[in-house]
Amino acid sequence: MAPKSKPAPSPSQPAPPPPLEDLFTTLNRHIRASAFDNVVKFTDQILAIAPDDEDALRCKVVALIKNDRVEDALSAIKSSRKQLDDFHFFKAYCLYRQNKLDEALESLKRQERTDETMLLECQILYRLGKMDACLEIYQKLQNSKIDNMEINSVAALVMAGRSSEVQGMLDSLRVKATSSFELAFNTACSLIARKKYTDAEQLLLSGRRIGQEVLMEDNLADDEIELELSPIAVQLAYVQQLLGRKQDAIEAYTDTIKRDMADESSIAVAVNNLISLKGSKDVSDSLRKLDRLKDKESQSFRLAPSLDLKLSAKEKEAIYANRILLLLHANKIEQARELVSALPDMFPESVIPVLLQAALLVRENKAGRAEEILAQFATKFPEKSKVVHLARAQVAAAAGHPHIAADSLAKISDIQHMPATVATLVSLKERAGDIDGAAAVLDAATKWWSNAMTEDNKLNIIMQEAASFKLRHGKEEEAAKLYEELVKNQGSVEALVGLVTTVARMDVNKAELYEKQLKALPGLKGIDVDSLERTSGVKQVEAPRVGVSETYEEGKNKTKTKKKRKRKPRYPKGFDPANPGPPPDPERWLPKRERSTYRPKRKDKRAAQVRGSQGAVVRDKHDTGASSNTSHSKSNQGTSKGAGQNAVSEQTKPSSKSSRKKSRN
Repeated sequence: MAPKSKPAPSPSQPAPPPPLEDLFTTLNRHIRASAFDNVVKFTDQILAIAPDDEDALRCKVVALIKNDRVEDALSAIKSSRKQLDDFHFFKAYCLYRQNKLDEALESLKRQERTDETMLLECQILYRLGKMDACLEIYQKLQNSKIDNMEINSVAALVMAGRSSEVQGMLDSLRVKATSSFELAFNTACSLIARKKYTDAEQLLLSGRRIGQEVLMEDNLADDEIELELSPIAVQLAYVQQLLGRKQDAIEAYTDTIKRDMADESSIAVAVNNLISLKGSKDVSDSLRKLDRLKDKESQSFRLAPSLDLKLSAKEKEAIYANRILLLLHANKIEQARELVSALPDMFPESVIPVLLQAALLVRENKAGRAEEILAQFATKFPEKSKVVHLARAQVAAAAGHPHIAADSLAKISDIQHMPATVATLVSLKERAGDIDGAAAVLDAATKWWSNAMTEDNKLNIIMQEAASFKLRHGKEEEAAKLYEELVKNQGSVEALVGLVTTVARMDVNKAELYEKQLKALPGLKGIDVDSLERTSGVKQVEAPRVGVSETYEEGKNKTKTKKKRKRKPRYPKGFDPANPGPPPDPERWLPKRERSTYRPKRKDKRAAQVRGSQGAVVRDKHDTGASSNTSHSKSNQGTSKGAGQNAVSEQTKPSSKSSRKKSRN
């Protein structure tokens, strides 16, 4: 008897799952090949068999993060029945990638503190702008063997405004700035902050050369190398801009934008810097370039989400500020107002939004309102009030409010003694009619510089201006005291001349004593002053003036200007200037049609009346009298409506010309 065949498996019966050992073997192979999609697929198969397997859970979350599926990774963490110890770390990293920085920091606090968690905390604090806290953690990690930690440390120092400490930190770590192109870039940024632009340029060029060599050894394509080094190219253009080589910078920025061979953040910086270089030239083109950075789904101007994550707060603020300034130049007030209203929420701790709001109000001729909001901000944030007071002073001075401008400028205590500030305050108070207040400003500045122990002392300049001011406003005694002190301390000719001029108004004899201290000018010995005063052309002056005199020999060689001889006017024949008669018509040279007395001739309205059948041609009287047969034949030919209209239009053209000819006669 033949053996029976095995029964085929029922299609409804599921195939048995493969053994876990085989699944993990395959999973390990995909992990080594960085095939993260397959890793997720096989971890799902393992979790279907063993839902609480920790290794599978951890592999799935990491694979999703590596594959940039951050939202799916968060969902996997939340839906997992078993919460692993390092899930808080993974969750914090996912939230950091989504720019939910406060939530990420809160999640990280639940994780055990390790080198990895501290590094992630540094990144979050850096993104939040809390550079001091970030640097404290980097300081604790210095003894840990973490690769390239000095790169992030230098970046944090630069962003914290502590660029002067960069070289000291590199020396303590025994690391050269040219050890990697990333470190060279960050160190060059610290040199830029210290205004060492030439050194920064040389370091950036070295960094680019090092980067090309390293990336070529890694077998990267030319396009990938250019993309990797694009931040250095943009920073080099920025250094050229700071060094005054603006044309080179414009060419470099334009090349980066056109070739589109850079990362998003580098292109955004290049666009912003190019716009700042061009200023108000070609505003529409600058606005189009900024539209490239816009979120396509947003109706108003908002940066693309990817740019919003990569750019620092200062970079984003600069882009928004330039956008508003361009809109004001383009007279797009509504769009500017909409964007200005959104900035305080974006940058709550910055002074730029209130300055832009004031600029918008000034553009709308609301200078008073601009002064109010600036004063309110200065009161609310006194630590940031310096630039606000300067802006308020400028707005008030331009609006014709010298009292407010002087009051705002007087609130900036650390620049009160500077010569430029003193001169501005004195000018504003003079415009406001507060002469005593202006004199008080000069007295306070004189007192400050008298007690100042600085190498570059401005006391002589302030005293000279104070004496000149008091002499100009009739305070001769105070001016004389200042000039006397200047002569004693400085002994300059200008001070002695001022002293002689001032004392001459009060005591001529004393002025003559001071005048004897002046050195005689060469070439003036042979001049008789009394005879010079009696010559014609010398004007009497109240106070003697001191200037550069010409020598006797030079005055002798000068030729006298010839006096023009006055000629009697020539009148027309028979004209009596004693009895000139009525004045001539002032419109005698105008054409008749432009004179006030001109009245045009009336047209014969009867000539325009059309009689006869439709389409008949009406001619002038002299035409009908000359050829009645011809007109009769033409009127019979014009039977259609269109022909009649053409005939009438042909008749009106010469009539208008004839009317213009008549007006010329």
